[in-house]
Amino acid sequence: MPKADSIRVLIIDDHTLFRESVARLLEAGRELEVHTCGSVSEGLRAIGAAPIDVVLLDFDLGNEKGPSFIDKARDAGFRGKILLLTAGVNELEAADLIRRGISGIVLKHSSPAELSQSIHEVLAGKVWFDQEYLKKVLEKATAPEVKAPRTGAFTERERQVLSFVFDGLANKEIADRLHVSESSVKASLQQLFEKTGVRTRSQLVRVALEQYKDQI
Repeated sequence: MPKADSIRVLIIDDHTLFRESVARLLEAGRELEVHTCGSVSEGLRAIGAAPIDVVLLDFDLGNEKGPSFIDKARDAGFRGKILLLTAGVNELEAADLIRRGISGIVLKHSSPAELSQSIHEVLAGKVWFDQEYLKKVLEKATAPEVKAPRTGAFTERERQVLSFVFDGLANKEIADRLHVSESSVKASLQQLFEKTGVRTRSQLVRVALEQYKDQI
C-alpha cells in the first residue's frame, strides 16, 4: 500500500511496454506511487479520479498529441506539474509546450536517476530543461501575435537571476552563485513576477521565451 506522503505520478504514453517499464523503475524507490495510461481521455479520467502531483506526458500519443491533454487538463482544473517525456520534439514544438505551461522536458534516453531527479526538482518549484536544447528553443521560438503589455526592462540582477532560473537552480543555489542573500534572490524573483505578470517559475520561463527574448 502506498505511503500517505508518496509522490503521485501519472505516465501517459501509448507504448505499453515503455510506460510499464518506467513505472517499475520509478516505483523501485518506494517513494513514488505511479499510475499509467495510454491516451488523453484515460489521462483525464485519471487526474479526475485521484490527486496527481506530476504527469509524465509523451508528445506523440498515436492519433493524439500531448498538447491536447495539457489544454484539457488545465481546463478541468488540474494544477499539478507536467513533464514532457519524449524521444524528441523540435524547437518550435518545445516553445509551444512551454507556453502551455509544462515544467520541463525529459528525453526518453535519460537515466532512471535523472528522471526521478526531474520529478523532485519540478515539485520543488524548479524547471527542468537541457540547457543546450533550451538555447535552440530561444533562438527559434516565435513570439505570439498578441502580447501582454511590458512593464519595464529587467535590471542586471534580474537578468542574472532569470538566467539561473533557466539553469534550474533553487533560490539558495542562485544566492550562492551571486554571493547575495536568499532573501535578495526572492526579492528579484518577485520583481520578475510582477514585471511579467506571472506567479510561478514555469510561467516565468514561458513568458520570457515569448516576450523578453531581447533581455535574456
